[in-house]
Amino acid sequence: MAYRVTVIGAGSWGTTLAILLSDKDNEIRLWVYEKDLADIIKDKRENTIYLPGHIIPENIHPTNNLKDAIYSCDVIVSVLPSHAVRNIFTSLRADMPDIPIISASKGIEIDTLQTISQILCDIFSSSILRNFACISGPSFANEVVKRLPTAITVASYDEHLGKNIQRLFARPYFRVYTNPDVIGVEIGGSLKNVIAIATGCSDGLGFGHNTRAALITRGLAEIKRLGMAMGGQAATFYGLSGIGDLVLTCTGELSRNRTLGYKLGQGMKLSEIYSEMSGRGMIAEGVKTAKAAFELSNRYNISMPITHEIYNLLYEEKDVHQVVHDLMMREIGGE
Repeated sequence: MAYRVTVIGAGSWGTTLAILLSDKDNEIRLWVYEKDLADIIKDKRENTIYLPGHIIPENIHPTNNLKDAIYSCDVIVSVLPSHAVRNIFTSLRADMPDIPIISASKGIEIDTLQTISQILCDIFSSSILRNFACISGPSFANEVVKRLPTAITVASYDEHLGKNIQRLFARPYFRVYTNPDVIGVEIGGSLKNVIAIATGCSDGLGFGHNTRAALITRGLAEIKRLGMAMGGQAATFYGLSGIGDLVLTCTGELSRNRTLGYKLGQGMKLSEIYSEMSGRGMIAEGVKTAKAAFELSNRYNISMPITHEIYNLLYEEKDVHQVVHDLMMREIGGE
């Protein structure tokens, strides 16, 4: 069965998912924030800014008109930066059809400390959850678009919806597992970016594999503690959307958050790194997530020393060498 799918957001991941979903003769509408980029994709059949070098199939229809994009569609896939989700979906509130919404965003809203599912509940009421799913896992866009074998998780409170989304996305090169733990998957996908900044700092400082392994392991413990306090399930954090995504983002050279941390470790200022990355159309979600995670850890009284030190590095301009010293010299204790 072919679907009419609307993908909201034409960054590298949004464009990649649009290409993936076009494989089964689905009709894809790709909402592009930048009108000039929408025109370029129409004319050149290539996203020259966010995914250069890859052909956009003819059954992907780019548009800059959001209401036109969602009109008469069967499924919405949201691939927006987390900070844009509230504004975009609030603007659609009066026109939103009663169809599944699949979130591929990873982040937590700073002002409200809400995950994407919680933001959508705010906008549409909790009834939206029967139509909500999120996808997450170790999946660099540049590898998925090349059809390199990848596995992810789709989380939904509704088992039937989860299985339908699983079938929609599954490809010979793209394996999809189901999970009922929406909050756990959202937290794992968000907080891994904070730990990736930490491992990037470690690499930028010239530390070794020992340090990186320690940060990943203790970072996972922090993510799990907060995730479970918010209602997530322990097993989720040992799966693809937990340790899987964490390892990829902390070690992969394509990771934006690791790259940002690496440059911080080398002594660059955050403002300089932002300027350099934004010039290439790149967003490191971990910077905003670090602030949200810091505040959530205080709200739930959860010990998250790595997260706290990354917050201090990013928002209090703490020296990166002092961050390392303070982490290593904390009071010793058990795992």
